[in-house]
Amino acid sequence: MIYKVLFQELISEAPVRENTKSIYIEANSEMDVREKLASKSYNIEVVLPVDGVYLEYEKQNENFKLENI
Repeated sequence: MIYKVLFQELISEAPVRENTKSIYIEANSEMDVREKLASKSYNIEVVLPVDGVYLEYEKQNENFKLENI
């Protein structure tokens, strides 16, 4: 399954909408996503499963890129 992760680049950063970034990761579960990103110093706000129509919509976004971690 593909997950969309919303995060701040620094763990010490407070979540602010204007600074929030997103990445897409293929993983088996939300816990798997968090384990894959554990080595990064990201302040993860939310991990969302993306499938069906929502995935097709996200793929139309020019910033859609599936990360290999």
